[in-house]
Amino acid sequence: MQRRDFSRSLVAAGTTALATAGGFTLTPALAQRIGPKEGTDYIRLPQPVPVDSPAGQVEVLEFFAYSCIHCFNFEPVFEEWIQKKPAHVTVKRMPVGFSPQFAPMQRLYFSLEAMNLVGKLHAKVFDAIHVERQPLTTPPAIIDWVAKQGVDRAKFTEVFNSDATGKKLERAVKLQDAYSVEGTPSLGIAGRYYLPGQGPRTLAVANALIADLRKA
Repeated sequence: MQRRDFSRSLVAAGTTALATAGGFTLTPALAQRIGPKEGTDYIRLPQPVPVDSPAGQVEVLEFFAYSCIHCFNFEPVFEEWIQKKPAHVTVKRMPVGFSPQFAPMQRLYFSLEAMNLVGKLHAKVFDAIHVERQPLTTPPAIIDWVAKQGVDRAKFTEVFNSDATGKKLERAVKLQDAYSVEGTPSLGIAGRYYLPGQGPRTLAVANALIADLRKA
């Protein structure tokens, strides 16, 4: 979803109909046929972005927003890709902050991350918004929902409102700006490449670029 469309999506969060995810199927044949073209399939960053991953690791950042229907559709195939990725690939999710309205959802993700709850609740957040149509866009709604999932309300609230979580938001925004992110879902590869979302092509292009980096 493009940045300009997000104001409407935030208003409609929780009322979006479930869309099919079948268009995101990534087949081996497609991956083999893919020939990534610079400027079309990916953008080479004019200024490399510092990475946190150690030497020998290829860092992959996923820029996403819980309110984005395309991110919802992309999530299951991306999670499957994560489970099968090579050991030399490090994946980090980065919730975007195109405006102050995004801050509560960014805090939601980083709080789940800090509490080791991403595996348990990350996909459920997408379902709550896009299937159950719950407007999880404000702190009270988010905290109430998380508490209903069996998470300690007081502990989650503390993490949600903490300075540490706020600093993660600031870093996420700096990274999205460094990669010139204009839409979601999209990927940042090794501090060198930006991949706009292209449905089934996205991960095929990522695989090709990762393979090239491994050869370098």
